[in-house]
Amino acid sequence: MAYEQRTWTLFNARFIGFLRMGEREKAKKILKILNKIYPTTPIPLKHRNRFTLLTSVLLSAQCTDLNVNNVTKNIYPTYYRPEHFVQLGRKKIEKLIKSIGIFRVKAKSIYFMSKQLLEKHGGKVPKSFEELEKLPGVGHKTASVVMSQGFGIPAFAVDTHIHRLAQRWGLTNGKNVIQTEKDLKRLFPKKAWSKLHLQIIYYGREFCKARDCYGLTCKICMTCYPNRTNPIKIKKV
Repeated sequence: MAYEQRTWTLFNARFIGFLRMGEREKAKKILKILNKIYPTTPIPLKHRNRFTLLTSVLLSAQCTDLNVNNVTKNIYPTYYRPEHFVQLGRKKIEKLIKSIGIFRVKAKSIYFMSKQLLEKHGGKVPKSFEELEKLPGVGHKTASVVMSQGFGIPAFAVDTHIHRLAQRWGLTNGKNVIQTEKDLKRLFPKKAWSKLHLQIIYYGREFCKARDCYGLTCKICMTCYPNRTNPIKIKKV
């Protein structure tokens, strides 16, 4: 029994290793395609400094980058530091961002975030996940974007769109963005994480849309699954 158990354990380990090797080969193909289509990845959210980047990422929740940029283009020329928003107060911030979804909640977060930056960080955006995630309105995804795009530190910000594509491409079977982030970090080299985050977003918007591709028509889907015939169903976050 002991011999049979060891043999079965070894077989399982090799089988899992084989599956992971398949995932890694798939990841290499995806990375090659994305690097060819998007050799450069400009940051889609317009900003003046790390603080305005943080503010824009916070504003982008449940809102398009285009809408955020249309609003902030009239704000950042004048208001671009924490002290500016503390001086404005919540009601005036609300008026400035009222065309953005859940603007009252976001105005409250921006005001208290700005206040905390002044009181605890000398008005500077902290350079650590731990401190960023302590700020009002700032979650792990927002912190990841700021760390990668603001400080150049490798991070893989996974939102619902990246989660959907990772599932569609067979890179994860995770039921939430936390597991998907772990899987993607395991499959892709660390030096590629920050750029890859943007590449996947751009590719999803242009070629692998939620209601156009369904895992059947874009280059990545056809490369990873040439024999797929049925639309892929995505596990909701």
